[in-house]
Amino acid sequence: MSKLLSPLTIKDITFKNRIAISPMCQYSAWDGYANNWHLVHYGSRAVGGAGLIIQEATGVSPEGRITPGDLGIYLDEHLENLTAITTFVKQHGGVPGIQLAHAGRKAGCSRPWDGGKQLPLNEGGWRTVAPSPIPFFPHDEKPEELDLSGIMKVVADFRSAAARALDAGFQVLEIHAAHGYLIHEFLSPITNQRKDSYGGAFENRIRLLIEIVRAVKTVWPSNMPLFVRISATDWVNGGWDIDEAVKLASKLKSEGVDLIDTSSGGLVPDAIISFAPGYQVDFASRIRKETGILTGAVGLITSISQAEEILNADHADLILIARESLRNPYFGLTAGNELAEEVDWPVQYIRAK
Repeated sequence: MSKLLSPLTIKDITFKNRIAISPMCQYSAWDGYANNWHLVHYGSRAVGGAGLIIQEATGVSPEGRITPGDLGIYLDEHLENLTAITTFVKQHGGVPGIQLAHAGRKAGCSRPWDGGKQLPLNEGGWRTVAPSPIPFFPHDEKPEELDLSGIMKVVADFRSAAARALDAGFQVLEIHAAHGYLIHEFLSPITNQRKDSYGGAFENRIRLLIEIVRAVKTVWPSNMPLFVRISATDWVNGGWDIDEAVKLASKLKSEGVDLIDTSSGGLVPDAIISFAPGYQVDFASRIRKETGILTGAVGLITSISQAEEILNADHADLILIARESLRNPYFGLTAGNELAEEVDWPVQYIRAK
């Protein structure tokens, strides 16, 4: 049997294959509420045969959203529409996951198709927060430096969001600590210039993430998977790098995290990134081999044969498909045909098998 189409069990949850839909923002919510776009978007990936569907970065607080169009899970009222999504995904053989996020200094922007720039307060924006008052773009308003009470609120917001995610029927929880958003901003010495216990030494810069993991685990069941997405490098000299990422992964494993979703970049706008097919796979491979934790590979993985090769070489345990799944929501069904493996098709589609 192909590795890509073989099941993967993490704790009490089994994915029918190793194809996961990577969280990709749709910027189509209103006041954090999911709608029919999200139901159809995530539902079609479940119908299309993916084993795991991870919902896009979902704000743990209103000020944690990247844009006013981001999904949120900071109100109990958000859960009804989210539950409709998780129910549908499960009905069609997928495992519903959610990525919990706080955008930090990169929050309060317009949607990408509206320019993606920071919104003024009088045009629907809000004050952003960060470990240090350093803006993402020089012309942006400086974020407010989080004090200890603000840090405690962030931790509490992630904990409350995790509890709501469980109530909404999600079966995998991912903490977003990548792409230059708040947790990543604490990890990197470029954006974290604090002099207190949350800045400076490696142990201090990872403190917020560790506190969030511990808080989330008080409400997230121990028999259900917990992932963390990290940027393995900032692609900038003097920034967060793969050596620190390996150290962090080892620490996260000891804290009970099950899988590192291994991405990179996003911290600064002028990073020079070596884009190429599978350009982040080596990061996932090194973390996996040096720490023993499960990893997910993501980044310009566009073909079924490429995904199969990554798994067969033991570089990763899970393949996260992003843009390719936007082009082909039925990647899982396509994989069955290409690899000559029998996979379950929706009965409504069997005539096309």
